[in-house]
Amino acid sequence: EKGFKIAVHNRSPAKVETTVKRAEKELKNSNLTGYKEMKDFVMVIILVKAGKAVDLTIEKLVEYMEEGDIIIDGGNEWFPNTVRRGKALEDKKILYMGMGVSGGEEGARNGPSMMPGGPKEAYKRIEAIVKKCAAQVDDGPCVTWIGPGGAGNYVKMVHNGIEYGDMQLIAEAYDLLKNIAGLKNDELGDIFADWNKGELESFLIEITSIIMKKKTEDGKDYVVDKILDKTGMKGTGRWTVQEGAEQSVPLSVVAAALEGRYLSGLIAERKKACKVLTGPEPHEAKTDKKELVENIRLAMYTAKICSYAQGMALIKKAGERFDWDLNLGEIARIWKGGCIIRAKFLDRIKKAFDNDAKLPSLLVDPSFAKDVIKGQESLRYVVKLAIDSGIACPAFCAALNYYDSYRRERLPANLTQAQRDFFGAHTYERVDKPAGEFFHTA
Repeated sequence: EKGFKIAVHNRSPAKVETTVKRAEKELKNSNLTGYKEMKDFVMVIILVKAGKAVDLTIEKLVEYMEEGDIIIDGGNEWFPNTVRRGKALEDKKILYMGMGVSGGEEGARNGPSMMPGGPKEAYKRIEAIVKKCAAQVDDGPCVTWIGPGGAGNYVKMVHNGIEYGDMQLIAEAYDLLKNIAGLKNDELGDIFADWNKGELESFLIEITSIIMKKKTEDGKDYVVDKILDKTGMKGTGRWTVQEGAEQSVPLSVVAAALEGRYLSGLIAERKKACKVLTGPEPHEAKTDKKELVENIRLAMYTAKICSYAQGMALIKKAGERFDWDLNLGEIARIWKGGCIIRAKFLDRIKKAFDNDAKLPSLLVDPSFAKDVIKGQESLRYVVKLAIDSGIACPAFCAALNYYDSYRRERLPANLTQAQRDFFGAHTYERVDKPAGEFFHTA
């Protein structure tokens, strides 16, 4: 569709044939050619399941590749694997790139957001192609060279972690709107559609408004009400939380979303537990419905800012640790189109980091600080209402706890460190002594 000639291969010849026939059917001038052998490729994009399958594919490819050829892994891969493969291929002088791609089926046809990492010389050779294939927004194509090594996969991993947080926050807002505000599905669809016209404008809010109104084939029920309350996952959320722990960066909203998915899988246990464990039952609140809906909207927007602040902080920390020299403003820009977390306020995130590349957190950017100071009142109100109603809202709570902890000059960690020193002689620093001077109390 973009005018480039493409060669495709799959270990299953039947799949190659199917792809070629589909291209001939859907495109007027198909530039796609199918191959049953790998030997004619000089630049290869592989899209296979992460892990061993990638290694096996590369092992077979290198038999036919020459010095200067490029291999691009476009799957969701654990970034250390990308670093390892890149180093292994250096001896053969084959250029290896890990390129995060987000956009789902729509992005595949209309242009995704792409996050390529690896040798810059390799990116320069594919730049014209990926810029034309990427989603296009007001300030350019949604692709840029992220950085060397595993930088591209790392940024895509954090993107997916943020996506987990976004989806959990929307699910919790849905729960509150349905069970505390007492809204019906059609009303919920209208509310999400209305929210998509303001600060919360995003792909995920847009599709939620559509999902709410979707009926079953017989038209008798809503599809969302018939879907089993069990959320699947592929691992990128877990990797993100794992990396947060490795880098000592709090990712409480993403962690809450991940735990929410784990709990959703305990269906059999929950069915038994609900007959044993008691607590407040969800009930419609005796309050102004319009005001409640607005409080939930503001609470979700505030929590969303906290979640993105955490995600960007992780990217920043990784860039410093691995010497990747990451451009956080540019990363926010390429997420504006094509990808799953594309959202209106990414423009403001870009602006925040363009204004101050060393910004420690989005929460202290003047524009976002103003928003969270205003929105935290609604977040507190909604969390309290949910707790009193027996409705779990782990991501909302995680965001509020993060906000309250981050804004405090002094936390009770002094006691925790005193305990560590007591039982393990781990020592401690003192507030009345120079930093870096350690003490132990026998």
